[in-house]
Amino acid sequence: METARRALIIAFVVLIPTVFTSCGVWDNEGMPDGNAPILLFTGTGTSPGDVTAVESILKSNGLNYATVNSRQLNKMDESRFRGYRLLIVPGGNYIHMGNNLTPGATTTIRNAVQNGLNYLGICAGGLLAGNSAYNGLNLTSDVRFGFYAVVNQGIHKAAVPITCAGAPTLEQYWEDGPQFTGWGEVVGKYPDGTPAIVQGTFGSGWVLLSGVHPEAPANWRRGMTFATPASADNAYARTLINAALNRTSLAHY
Repeated sequence: METARRALIIAFVVLIPTVFTSCGVWDNEGMPDGNAPILLFTGTGTSPGDVTAVESILKSNGLNYATVNSRQLNKMDESRFRGYRLLIVPGGNYIHMGNNLTPGATTTIRNAVQNGLNYLGICAGGLLAGNSAYNGLNLTSDVRFGFYAVVNQGIHKAAVPITCAGAPTLEQYWEDGPQFTGWGEVVGKYPDGTPAIVQGTFGSGWVLLSGVHPEAPANWRRGMTFATPASADNAYARTLINAALNRTSLAHY
């Protein structure tokens, strides 16, 4: 029994470096360590399921990342943000996200993007990027985004075909996601022609916003019918992440 216990402790100790380096976690001040290219926001208002989905895409693509919650992000200065190349804000509740960040924190993020940090906003992360009344980041020259119009029909979750410039139409998982009329280059469109995926610059930063969830795993699709397999949508999620990370301009209308 004692031998087995020692073996278990040794195995755990050996595993610790692998677990912590895979997502670049925190320094000795309890802050993101800045040794990864990507910073993933996991704070108040984010959907735990979507955080997990984004992490799965990052890991499958071999991308090292750090996570940051609301408390940590509120303490970060611009120099810490500039230690990363990309900030990802996933889906969830953009109102809770914004209201749990200080005005100083959103100003710091905006300044960091203006000075070269790239930004990928997915669903709620896209709404937060706009000129939201709920302490938004305003990376969009004062443009405020609304929701894809089917919300007005009482639809809150659907398989939606997204037409992308120079690429096949992909049926994507959508859940109360925004449309991005009025800002950026349109990479993908909803069936009604409004922008579903957009890209553009804010100062020296590259900004990519998606109103749909290409990162969604297959188990999100229960009770729904999709013409596109989850693997194809997930591959497109990797395309978006790499484009945001590497400042790659995707084909657009």
